Amino acid sequence: MTVDAPPRTTARPHTGTAAPKRRPATWLAQRAGRGLVQVGLALIALLWLTPAAGLFFSSLRADEDNATSGWWTALTGAGNLSFDSYSALLEDSGIVSAFWNTVAISVPATVTVVVVAALAGYAFAWLEFPGRDWIFLVVVGMLVVPVQVGLLPVAKMFGAVGLFGTIPGVVLFHVAYGLPFAIFLLRNYFAEIPREMLEAARMDGGSEWRIFIRLILPLGRPAIASLAIFQFLWVWNDMLVALIFADSGTQPLTVALQSQMRQFGSNIGVLAPGAFLSLIVPVVVFFAFQRHFVQGVMAGSVK
Repeated sequence: MTVDAPPRTTARPHTGTAAPKRRPATWLAQRAGRGLVQVGLALIALLWLTPAAGLFFSSLRADEDNATSGWWTALTGAGNLSFDSYSALLEDSGIVSAFWNTVAISVPATVTVVVVAALAGYAFAWLEFPGRDWIFLVVVGMLVVPVQVGLLPVAKMFGAVGLFGTIPGVVLFHVAYGLPFAIFLLRNYFAEIPREMLEAARMDGGSEWRIFIRLILPLGRPAIASLAIFQFLWVWNDMLVALIFADSGTQPLTVALQSQMRQFGSNIGVLAPGAFLSLIVPVVVFFAFQRHFVQGVMAGSVK
């Protein structure tokens, strides 16, 4: 009786490559490089925030202190800091009226641009109608038209129809010049939405309006939030358009502060708190929509 020999097994060669071990010097170099980058970014942020900090401390100091020493002396405890300048600013009817004029201009101009651009972007991206591509090319071509070109012709037209010197006139100008970029941005973002999702919604009986409300707007929230921030910041900080189309009763905060500087020269007691008030509102809006803004900026960067 013979016993069969067990089958011979051959060890297969290991084809994988072992992960190289990181040397201590490499690890230290990476850590040091990362630390240098963080230090550099911190220094850039500090330099970027220095003017805002100087403006804030100047708005809290008395005019005598601002005239005799720099704002940085407030960090050492020199001089008294108070909100008296803000109290005086809120008692100035011209500045308060200009602030609310800025709100009345910025909010409608932003909302109108976002709503119209979202509707037009969806139509250019997913609806078929005659001349769609040619009309979109015209919209893209309007991006190269500078604002300065339309100031005088539009001012003459607004004067003929009674809109010159009114808040609706300023809002319409901002809407007209904000729509080309807004439509271009949202159309390109909506076009990245998978076609299968829209076809499935149409097969389920969804109308175009229902698809736009229930599907397009939620998926396009990052781009819409980014557009709203850009449009709001542009309108809030604008002075050129308001300087031409607004009168003394409808001027926004930027024009009111500019007139204060022209009339009173170094009137820091009004200019510093007014400028900081004009600065803090866009900052609050940006941080309120920061998460959506970052998502909108990074959209499409990773496939």
